[in-house]
Amino acid sequence: MQNNVEAYKALLEHVKCNLCGADDYEVVYPPRYEDAKPDEIANTFRSSGDEVLLDQLVHCKQCGLMYLNPRLRSDVVIGGYSEGTDELFVSQAAGRERTFAGSLKLIERLRPQRGTLLDVGTAGGSFMAVAQRAGWQVAGCEPNRWMSTWAKEHYGLDVFPGTIEDMKLADASFDVVSLWDVLEHTPDPKATLQECIRVLKPGGLLVVNYPDIHSLVARLMGRRWVFLLSVHLYYFTIPTLTRMLNELGLELRVQRAHWQSLELGYVLFRMEAYIRPLARAAGWVVKRLGMYHWQIPYWMGQMLVVAEKK
Repeated sequence: MQNNVEAYKALLEHVKCNLCGADDYEVVYPPRYEDAKPDEIANTFRSSGDEVLLDQLVHCKQCGLMYLNPRLRSDVVIGGYSEGTDELFVSQAAGRERTFAGSLKLIERLRPQRGTLLDVGTAGGSFMAVAQRAGWQVAGCEPNRWMSTWAKEHYGLDVFPGTIEDMKLADASFDVVSLWDVLEHTPDPKATLQECIRVLKPGGLLVVNYPDIHSLVARLMGRRWVFLLSVHLYYFTIPTLTRMLNELGLELRVQRAHWQSLELGYVLFRMEAYIRPLARAAGWVVKRLGMYHWQIPYWMGQMLVVAEKK
């Protein structure tokens, strides 16, 4: 165990606040390095990764942003995301399509004329597929090579295997840029947003959903909140994300709870990391009753914001 702890610590880096640049913080949750698995980084950083938080979570005293510090080096994070397979994540493609169909209706109310859309960190490409069927011209990127291939095989989509920075896109080339469950994973959220804004047309929309650490469910669950994960490097709230968007030249248009549609059995399986006996018992029951694949609405503190480029 001690060897694992030291090997994991060797992969860490100290970072300053990504919002205000300060290096003045207080610890929210101390680290649990004794549970680290430095040899399984690729497995940890798969899209369905649910390894509970083991890094130190801190709170910036100057602006309120919460983030991991120290945390895995950027090259380790990006390398982890590019490797491995994730059959569990893509098993929920039908539910994700249902969720995205509802989200697309919101986008189209704000921008009725369909145009060009870029999905950053598209995973298996479900949002791209839904948007393309609705008449949008779509593009997307995904660091995980297996996911990019799956999107091609399942949806016929050409997903760029890398990050948005790797794509070398032209300025002002998209009407909509989306980041679904992505921003909290990025090593440098501000830089990622700057690149998204650069490729947005004036008046274009940036769509971001994220787990809100100030949501009621997060505050009630404390350290057992389901989105306190090793793969989440940043923990936003409406005030901190709004400040970042405003400072980058965006105007907030929409903020609301983001409900997802997932299979009941999948939700219970993901809950095993927190309430294993109860979740396993419930999973056994729903299987026996033939309810495992039932699509259910699911919300555990996720928020959706839409901002416009001025």
